[in-house]
Amino acid sequence: MTDTTETLEHRLSRIHLALEQERLEWVDDVIADLEPAEVALLLESLPPNERFRLWEQVPQEVDGEVLLHVHDEVRTTLIEDMDHAEIVAATAGLDTTDLAELFEDLPRQVAEDMLRSMDELQRTRLQETLAFEEDSIGRLMRTDTIAVRADVSLETVQRFLRWKEAVPDNTDALMVVDRDGRFMGVLSLARLVSNDPDMAVANLMDSEVDSIQVTMKSRDVATLFQTHDLVSAPVVDGRGMLLGRVVIDDIVDVIREDSEQALMNMAGLDEEEDLFAPVLPSARRRAVWLGINLLTAFLAAWVIGLFENALEQVVALAVLMPIVASMGGIAGSQTLTLAIRGLALGQISRTNSNWLLRKEVGIAALNGLLWALVVALLAVLWFGSLAIGGIIAVALIINMLAAGVAGIAIPLLLRRLGIDPALSGSVVLTTVTDVIGFMSFLGLATIFLL
Repeated sequence: MTDTTETLEHRLSRIHLALEQERLEWVDDVIADLEPAEVALLLESLPPNERFRLWEQVPQEVDGEVLLHVHDEVRTTLIEDMDHAEIVAATAGLDTTDLAELFEDLPRQVAEDMLRSMDELQRTRLQETLAFEEDSIGRLMRTDTIAVRADVSLETVQRFLRWKEAVPDNTDALMVVDRDGRFMGVLSLARLVSNDPDMAVANLMDSEVDSIQVTMKSRDVATLFQTHDLVSAPVVDGRGMLLGRVVIDDIVDVIREDSEQALMNMAGLDEEEDLFAPVLPSARRRAVWLGINLLTAFLAAWVIGLFENALEQVVALAVLMPIVASMGGIAGSQTLTLAIRGLALGQISRTNSNWLLRKEVGIAALNGLLWALVVALLAVLWFGSLAIGGIIAVALIINMLAAGVAGIAIPLLLRRLGIDPALSGSVVLTTVTDVIGFMSFLGLATIFLL
């Protein structure tokens, strides 16, 4: 049994010590009872040299499942370290859905060898799965569905299940289809075992269950599972023909990946980036967004340069100027985060975006007035000038209002342009709040103080 109380940090310490002292039997002891996902997390948490040494100790029979759980970049490096025979052996026990996830990361020759090693049915199923778009539920659905007819008795279904001797994992219901294979409803296992065996499936099946179109985005299906507390759901094509099912096991992975993607994109990073990747490729990836940020910083600096005379004559402006931009940036980030979350969950649309915009303007106005009074009072006490206090108060209100509008408008606009708001929204927002903040504060100071 896996010791669920042992932390990742503790396991890493044990692995590091074992590798350092060349005690490979200790490594085997650590990973012996771990689930493939836990082994994958260990591999992702080690520098390259130690990672490859640990990978050599992973039992070959779980290699394929471990490869499924590691991030793409780590997976690529591990596959490059394996020979063709090892890769084909690692993928031998995987189902069609898992094979499809790995297939496109395999070297061409290995992929061809793997296809040749399959029987015709496996090969056909894999090719059908790969034909679906990568982010569609067709890539995730399982074809191990048990389907029964509506006109048979429960006793017939029970005999059929006894003949099969097992049901697929995460099976909470059997799919009911007509003679042509069209989806009609589901028969829960609870109803199957708790009712008169002579009753017909048609009398007990739930025909109100909604099916999922095979082309539906996996992210949208994840939302359905969350809101309806589903364990599994039928997948159909455009004609209503039952193709397979999607289960909670795979949906949890989708939810986790989406969360990681949103977190990494907020910093302009790829969610699949290897934490222990070499310096050069890591630096190259990050340099892109640092360069974009530098351009926006120069834009803000250019705005400040327009008011050079004002800054030279009134030193207090240089001291207080960052406050206006900072307050606007924080307020905008709060709105932006809520908007990106709402878009990800499908809560924001054209029908309610105007209402949200008015709400955020109202919040910005109230907070702007509150903190404008606080900052103005402190500025007057600090510099003894009512004019400076009044100017920074007005500038703060203007920037807070702009931040509220931008926090909603920017992600909506980026989504319409086909750009991920989580990836670039914060950069655009910072530019807006900096430019408007500096321009309003220094512009008002130029008008009223000089």
